[in-house]
Amino acid sequence: MSSLSLPIPAPTGGRGLALITALGVTQVAGYGGLYYTFAVLAPKMTESFGWSPEWTYGGFAAGLLTGGLIAPVAGRLIDHYGTRLMMTLGSVLAGLSLLGLAEARGPVGYFAAMIALEIVSTLVLYDAAFTALAQARGPGARRAISQLTLIGGFASTLFWPLTTALLNSFDWRDIYRIYAVVQIALCAPLHLLLLPGPIHRTESAVPSADAADASQVRYLEGNDRRSAFALLALAFSLQGFVVSAMSVHMLTMLQGLGLSAAVAVGIGAMVGPSQVAGRLIEMLFGTSIDPVTTAWTSAALMPVGFVLLTIGGSAAGLAGLFAIAYGISMGLSSIVRGTVPLKLFGPAGYGAMLGKLSAPGLAVKAAAPLLFAMLLERAGLMPSTLLLVALSGLAAAAMYTLARKLR
Repeated sequence: MSSLSLPIPAPTGGRGLALITALGVTQVAGYGGLYYTFAVLAPKMTESFGWSPEWTYGGFAAGLLTGGLIAPVAGRLIDHYGTRLMMTLGSVLAGLSLLGLAEARGPVGYFAAMIALEIVSTLVLYDAAFTALAQARGPGARRAISQLTLIGGFASTLFWPLTTALLNSFDWRDIYRIYAVVQIALCAPLHLLLLPGPIHRTESAVPSADAADASQVRYLEGNDRRSAFALLALAFSLQGFVVSAMSVHMLTMLQGLGLSAAVAVGIGAMVGPSQVAGRLIEMLFGTSIDPVTTAWTSAALMPVGFVLLTIGGSAAGLAGLFAIAYGISMGLSSIVRGTVPLKLFGPAGYGAMLGKLSAPGLAVKAAAPLLFAMLLERAGLMPSTLLLVALSGLAAAAMYTLARKLR
């Protein structure tokens, strides 16, 4: 298969930098406020509502499941109306959903707010942002995607310590109110002012370049396309379970190994810089490497990291190596999620394609926090960690199988 090297004119100068910077800021605020914050606030939410943890994680799971079902629809809306309108609307709705969560007083209000939050998340997080870059730059968006995820990798690094610090002065409801204001007052204006306009404006540019180089680039069709889609969906789903479980339970697992709360938070915070390091390397040197090769090699790092965690016990050094390997793998997987479908399937209908690929993964991610919490409680830490080794290993195998098929 030929490489995606279409000479699509990319935004240059301040406009190109402004687009990536704006999306980077909104992705950090989006993932931080809508996703990573929950891991820190979940125990306080459980205590405040006076119910068992299963209810807290169950609401999170219900939201992720609904978001997974909605993702293909969200992708089609973004393709049709453009990212400026949909991501601006998504930021406003995300802020309102956070306010609704802050005001929830019982299971009905809590579940409704969590479901609304995860539905609107499909309009503002990576899939939508990748579509914005594809609409702006066509098949030449790989480098821009790498640059965006480089910035987005700081979300957990910033928001875990920030949310922990805010808990010293505010309760969980006030913290969600603060993050709601960030979505409405910061993210929505950035999306409105700097994102690509209506879809027809970008479509007029992309097809002309596509047509000029149609003889040089071929995208997968027929059985090859279906096979590649199935392998990608499987790998993304398995990785989604692992990442979703760890985003909520990493600190609990590290403390269960015998590490202090402060050390666990420190090691957890290493994941973000490791994501950034992996993405920086990919941005600087990865353009000469096939995206599918990057996909399976980075996926292989994740089970290696969990093996280190398994054999390390309470050793902070090996736990740190786990955080580095896991962070690099997780960071590169975010790039892979945008670049591999772009190479294999092309920019036409890109938003809808990402939505279809994300749907099964989001459904699996929905079950991960609750199922993993139950597994930790009933089976213990070691069997739970071995499950993560197995699932991440299967994801790497699926990516490697895809690479072999493409050869």
